[in-house]
Amino acid sequence: MVRLNKYFYLDATRGIIDLAQRTVQNVNHTDEAGNSTSDETLHTKVQRKLYFCFLQVCMPTTMLLGLTATPVIRKRAATSRPERVWPEGVIPYVISGNFSGSQRAVFRQAMRHWEKHTCVTFIERTQEESYIVFTYRPCGCCSYVGRRGGGPQAISIGKNCDKFGIVVHELGHVIGFWHEHTRPDRDEHVSIIKDNIQPGQEYNFLKMEPGEVDSLGEVYDFDSIMHYARNTFSRGIFLDTILPRYDVNGVRPPIGQRTRLSKGDIAQARKLYKCSKCGESLQDSSGNFSSPGFPNGYSAYMHCIWRISVTPGEKIILNFTSMDLYRSHLCWYDHVEIRDGYWRKAPLKGRFCGDKLPEPIISTDSRLWIEFRSSSNWVGKGFSAVYEAICGGDVKRDNGQIQSPNYPDDYRPNKACIWKISVSEGYHVGLTFQSFEIERHDSCAYDYLEVRDGISENSPLLGRFCGYDKPDDIKTSSNHLWMKFVSDGSVNKAGFAANFFKEMDECSKPDNGRCEQRCVNTLGSYKCACDPGYELAADKRSCEAACGGFITKLNGSITSPGWPREYPPNKNCIWQLVAPTQYPTQPSLCFMCFIIKNQTKVCKYDFVEVRSGLSADSKPHGKFCGSEKPEAITSQYNNMRIEFKSDNTVSKKGFKAQFFSDKDECSKENGGCQHDCVNTFGSYRCQCRSGFVLHENKHDCKEAGCDHTVNSVSGAITSPNWPDKYPSKKACTWALSTTPGHRIKIAFNEIDMEAHLDCAYDHIQIYDGRDAKAPSLGRYCGSKKPQPIISSGNKLFIRFFSDNSVQKKGFDASHSAECGGILKAEVKTKDLFSHAQFGDNNYPGASDCEWVISAEKGYGVELIFQTFEIEEEADCGYDYMELFDGADTKSPRLGRYCGSGPPEEIYSAGDSIVIKFHSDDTINKKGFHVRYTSTKFQDTLHSRK
Repeated sequence: MVRLNKYFYLDATRGIIDLAQRTVQNVNHTDEAGNSTSDETLHTKVQRKLYFCFLQVCMPTTMLLGLTATPVIRKRAATSRPERVWPEGVIPYVISGNFSGSQRAVFRQAMRHWEKHTCVTFIERTQEESYIVFTYRPCGCCSYVGRRGGGPQAISIGKNCDKFGIVVHELGHVIGFWHEHTRPDRDEHVSIIKDNIQPGQEYNFLKMEPGEVDSLGEVYDFDSIMHYARNTFSRGIFLDTILPRYDVNGVRPPIGQRTRLSKGDIAQARKLYKCSKCGESLQDSSGNFSSPGFPNGYSAYMHCIWRISVTPGEKIILNFTSMDLYRSHLCWYDHVEIRDGYWRKAPLKGRFCGDKLPEPIISTDSRLWIEFRSSSNWVGKGFSAVYEAICGGDVKRDNGQIQSPNYPDDYRPNKACIWKISVSEGYHVGLTFQSFEIERHDSCAYDYLEVRDGISENSPLLGRFCGYDKPDDIKTSSNHLWMKFVSDGSVNKAGFAANFFKEMDECSKPDNGRCEQRCVNTLGSYKCACDPGYELAADKRSCEAACGGFITKLNGSITSPGWPREYPPNKNCIWQLVAPTQYPTQPSLCFMCFIIKNQTKVCKYDFVEVRSGLSADSKPHGKFCGSEKPEAITSQYNNMRIEFKSDNTVSKKGFKAQFFSDKDECSKENGGCQHDCVNTFGSYRCQCRSGFVLHENKHDCKEAGCDHTVNSVSGAITSPNWPDKYPSKKACTWALSTTPGHRIKIAFNEIDMEAHLDCAYDHIQIYDGRDAKAPSLGRYCGSKKPQPIISSGNKLFIRFFSDNSVQKKGFDASHSAECGGILKAEVKTKDLFSHAQFGDNNYPGASDCEWVISAEKGYGVELIFQTFEIEEEADCGYDYMELFDGADTKSPRLGRYCGSGPPEEIYSAGDSIVIKFHSDDTINKKGFHVRYTSTKFQDTLHSRK
């Protein structure tokens, strides 16, 4: 047994996750991604790394592999294990269905980038045993290094990782590259500053053992797309973790680019996959190539390979313009060989030698392989050839892909492509779109895709499409489909990518698709369904009694499906509770256990929703998820609707709840209450209207005092006795105060007061401060609702006055805290908090706040951070705080911060500083607390301690 040390991995949505220690044997062990590997020996000190890429940097987590004795080799971060090199450089791939069309286009662009500069070839998987799957794993961005073998292997592209350079980087791992800075000789080229590395992330900077990598003669590459940036896993955005050594010119080379393959990346990949020294990958829509030295002759023993790859759905016409090779029987010696596909095992189109020009060659698909060999000393000119991509044509296959010319780049102008697709007799043609972006026009008059149900342009029209919305799936009535793509000479877009396949009605078989009850045919497949009152079982074929239902019992319990086990995915259960009618009752719901997936504040994915009433638009009590049990809920009526829904991802234990019907004491004589009666579990309570308090007898109401202090973040403010008429000769005040650094917003829901041009009689007046001495924000009366009013600071004062004559309904208003504002820095230290409920709750999602802090002339602003905890991400792309050295966001930016935040103290260069805070709608943290004060200008500005 080998006990592994504690280690971590990075989750793109949840930050640093502690992986539990686990025990493995020296044979057939499982890494933390859940993938089994097999090695004869384990090395307990140096561990092989499975790289996890987060945004534009990658981090490794541990994958143990066996080490064997190897001779001394040059050190470079490429795999030294031949079984991890993809045979023939061919890498089959599959793209999971949860990616958008634009993401798929980025993946293909990244693969074509590798193909153009190396001899690696990516093909859509058909029957290959080993292949990669573009998917989304909890690790965010991660990939195995090299070929794992024995089945699929994941290349995970997580949130914000679907950028061209990042995908190119991840494909580098697939091809067989480690991170450049882990080379055994890295200390000759870079310095690792361990004190600046985030705690727990030091293992990302360990060197590889010499036996694990092979340099193939290549030098250390600062420009490699596989190199970490200077501040990767840094404790602070300005602190270096990797520092390149000075070059001969006294300059530190830049590192960490995610733009394109470097010359070193290309050279190493070509050596790793033993690419031919002459030839190239041709991806343009037209071009030419020739044998080395043409027309002045070629050398003996040459081996060149050209790969032509155009857009799927196009074909290639190859024309030889000159041919002068040594002639031999069957072209055994010098020859040029054309194969109809992506590699040397593709069907042979022809082998040519001598001086006779071959006939034009047309590919079956979108790739051609051209191989030239010379073995004689005979001196001939060689050969030259031109090629051109032609779109459209007859396609006689049971499945494949059709793309607009030049996809995923913009299609070319003035194109007209016609495809005639035929699948096997007895089937239909199914067509699904992965991506669609064609110049928009109301009638698709300019650029368009036309699809017809048959083999000719006169067949029934199934649709003419343009714009940016993917067309619905299409199914023909026969085994033929006709497609035409047209572009004019002006606007060009990315075009389309579509898959076609033979489609059959599985439900027409005698076994009903092996469905117990109902079979529903879908495009490319089918699904089983159940009769009303039943739902699909776990095998997706048989049916069982459905969850939910109509319940009229006095009391009982309901649970999520599968309780107490994890609930299944894709469930939608609705319970309708109707209380007995013998006496006025209201059903109540009390949750005994509650554990439901929670990824957002708004419970988008799995949730329980409770409503008063039976319909889906009845009054909601709330939508609940997470692990906190909801409070007990009582319906306002004699019925209640409970809906449970789960998506197709993470499942939890679910819930168990008890329901019972509670007698409504308020339904009879208002429960004896003078004002309002509120029904509660097993009882009731009386409450009084605004301006009154409950009498000692708990039923009657008496007039209350009318001066109020309000410190809550939000709430309601109403005139005395609302919604009845306010009393005469009444003067009431509300002194509102909220969290420092926030403002108070007053929004009127309704106002109905005695009208007067100057509001001289009954009125409400609002002051921008702690009392009536503060500047007035307005005096209001009549029935016209004022616009929302926002204070300049964190205090607001409201005064209501009524005279002795006319009385009206009064007003109903709500108050809430608003972040942001203009603040004045003084010698006295002041506080600013990220959100109004700082300390009680995490900051809310989807927030955008901006504060401008200014000092008097001759003084600057000093910020002292007391607390800082914002969702961490490498580029601070999700939640962040930004600082600008000036009075607006156009001023110089001091930095963008997340995680553990900025330095403890920051000084402005001028008399103002802007704080901008942004949060998305997913993970929320504690937030920040900063103190600010004015200070005389420092000798050293932007000081950091």
